[in-house]
Amino acid sequence: MSAPHPRSFDAFHAALQSQVEHDFLAGVSTALLRGREVVDRFHTGWADREARVPLREDHLFRVFSNTKLVTSCAVMLLEEEGRLGLDDPVERWLPQLAKRRVLRAGATRIDDTEPAERPITVRQLMTHTSGLSYGVFDPGSLFFAAYRHARVLDPSTDLAAMIDALEPLPLAFQPGTRWEYSVGTDVLARLVEVVSGQSFRDFLMTRIFGPLGMEDTDFWVPPDKRERLCALYASVDLARPDVPGLVRMDELPYPGAYLSLFARYSGGGGLVSSRGDMVKLLQSLIPGGPTLLKPQTLSRMWTNQLPAHLCVQFPGLPPRRHMGFGLGSAVALAPGPGEPAGVEGEVSWGGMAGTVWWIHPQRGTAGVLMTQRWLGTSHAYALEFKRRAYEALG
Repeated sequence: MSAPHPRSFDAFHAALQSQVEHDFLAGVSTALLRGREVVDRFHTGWADREARVPLREDHLFRVFSNTKLVTSCAVMLLEEEGRLGLDDPVERWLPQLAKRRVLRAGATRIDDTEPAERPITVRQLMTHTSGLSYGVFDPGSLFFAAYRHARVLDPSTDLAAMIDALEPLPLAFQPGTRWEYSVGTDVLARLVEVVSGQSFRDFLMTRIFGPLGMEDTDFWVPPDKRERLCALYASVDLARPDVPGLVRMDELPYPGAYLSLFARYSGGGGLVSSRGDMVKLLQSLIPGGPTLLKPQTLSRMWTNQLPAHLCVQFPGLPPRRHMGFGLGSAVALAPGPGEPAGVEGEVSWGGMAGTVWWIHPQRGTAGVLMTQRWLGTSHAYALEFKRRAYEALG
């Protein structure tokens, strides 16, 4: 298929510009790829609205759960080397996670449990079917309170301490029987440390960021890059994301985040990156040149790993029957509400501050959107970005 004409992207750019003009996004930066070639780059709006700093190509963004793609690649690098297997029990390296207990159905106390029927595997951690929870998305639940009390997500503690904190806590369900977004990817980060003998940060620097030239991706923003970090905003009404208006929220997810190196190298959501670095990562996962992982490894990563009766589902929301899950990212099984035709086979994920990436292996296209809007991917801009991108790419 021939490359799109530059004017093919006019409507795509106008739609993104509209999100800024209507006060849904402070600024937005995107890149679209056909194969490994970047066929469109666009940015508009503000990196800092209050200081009137225009958004540039080199600005830095909190990518939160986009970090999970990097962590999944790290695990698969070790798997390719034969240092771990996807169906290995994780307790082989993390003995604190052996002999799990599982919360009984209908339990009203966190200690009302029964024995786990099987051990947690590496594959289950990668697909969020391990039985672990997150303690973030279900306020009022037993696990929300228990994870908070145990300081499972405390950034001042390292990954080893996180595993210790999880040791006495039960699982939410029998491993392999449900899908629940979880700290599983952070557990994988600790697994990488134990198997490789390196800190998770050092492993990423030597095996992924360095080789790919991702010079702006790290768990913190050093002083000489501080002015490039975008401000973080949230909707004026989190319960109604369709209401225009933004408020500044730089202290999320905790005061001082990303301004110094905290002990926790979160594999589930700890990285800061740039649009350019995210493009380099996606390019390394697309055929057409040397890839970070072997083609057969990428094929497995992009294949739905869930049985037919399971799908992506967040607490309090309807099941996303159109969405399966591969080894670290969602897999589109059919178009969801508002999604473009032809999305089947696409792999994607987003971050809590609004960043989005996707790769469509069959169509040979990919895209990345960088913005800073808290809980942003629940807003219509993420769907519109995808629809307009598919139209522009043809």
